[in-house]
Amino acid sequence: MQRAIVVAVETRALHATIDAELDEFEALARAAGAKILERIVQRRDAVDAATLVGSGKASEIAQRAHDERADLILVLNDLRPRQRKNLEKIIPLPIVDRTMLILDVFARYARSREGKLQVELAQLRYRQSNLIGSAADLSRLGGGIGTRGPGETKLEVDRRRIAQRIAALNVALRNIRSQRALRRSGSQREPLVALVGYTNVGKSSLLNVMARSDAYVADRPFATLDPTIRRVYLAPGSYVRMADTVGFITDLPKELVAAFRATLEELQEADLLLHVLDASNAQWLRQRRAVEAILAQLELDSVPAITVFNKCDRAVAEALGQTGALYVSAKTREGLDSLRATIHQRVAAINDETKV
Repeated sequence: MQRAIVVAVETRALHATIDAELDEFEALARAAGAKILERIVQRRDAVDAATLVGSGKASEIAQRAHDERADLILVLNDLRPRQRKNLEKIIPLPIVDRTMLILDVFARYARSREGKLQVELAQLRYRQSNLIGSAADLSRLGGGIGTRGPGETKLEVDRRRIAQRIAALNVALRNIRSQRALRRSGSQREPLVALVGYTNVGKSSLLNVMARSDAYVADRPFATLDPTIRRVYLAPGSYVRMADTVGFITDLPKELVAAFRATLEELQEADLLLHVLDASNAQWLRQRRAVEAILAQLELDSVPAITVFNKCDRAVAEALGQTGALYVSAKTREGLDSLRATIHQRVAAINDETKV
C-alpha cells in the first residue's frame, strides 16, 4: 500500500463542496491502494498557473512528504502539463491528479476484455493530450541542443505510437459493439430497464435483490465497470431485462466518457432508466446534477426515467419527501414491491405509446 499525501487548492468555485470532494477523492485513493497520511488544503482565489499551489507551498509539501516518508502526492485539482513538470522539480515524488487517479481505479478493477480495452483507450487519450501540452512548452523554448529538436522528435514518436494504438483499440471495440448488437437483434426482446446513477449508490445491490442474482458488489467507487443484465420479475407474465451500468462521478474525465461511450450507448436501447440516488448521502443533490449532466452529454436525457432513492433505511432529512421519487432499501427490501409495480406501469404505458 502506497503512502500518500492529499493536496488540494480551494478556490472560490470549490468553497461549498471542497470537503465532500476531498472525502470522495480519498475514497478513490483507497480504492487504488493508497494509505492517506494527511490532507493539505490551500485557499487561494485561483490556482497558481506555474505550480498550482505556488512555489513556497510546493516546498512546504515537499518537506512534509519527506518527514512523513510519503510515496506519492495525490492532487485533487487537475494539473496542466506545465504545472506537473514544475511541481516535480520541487517535489521528487510521483504526482497524481484526479483524472489520473480515476483512470487508475478503472484500470485496477476492469475485468472483461472490453472493460480493459476501454480503460486503456482512456489512458492513452489522456496521455496524448498531455503530450500535446508538453510539445507546446518545448516549442516556446526557442530550440537548442537537448531541447527543441531532440525533445520534439521523441514526442512525435510517442504521439505516433499512441495514435496507432488508439486506432487499433477503436477497431477492437467496434467489433465487440457489432457482436453485441447482433446478439441483441437475434434475441426475444423484453423491455430493457437500465440502472444509472452516481458511483457507490447501491445500483448493483438493487439489481441483485430485484433479480435474485449475484452481481459483484463492493463498498468502494466504481465496483461495476462492465454492464450486467439480469431478468427481473415485475408481475404475473411481466418481466424486464435490468442492466447495471458503470457509475458516474462529478466531472467524470472526458477521456473515460469517450472510451465508455460504446458501452453507455446501450442505454439508448433502454425503454426506461432508473436513476438511483443515495438517500443516506447529504450530497445527493450534487451527485444527481452530475449524473444528469453526463446523461445530457450522452443524449440520454430524453429517455423516460424514474428517480429511486436507495438506502432509505438510513436516509438523511434532506433526501426525504422528494416529489415523484420512490424510496427503497436493497438491504431491508423496503419499497421493492412499489418499485416493481411502478416499473410495470411505466413500461406498459411506454409500450402503449409505441403501438399508437
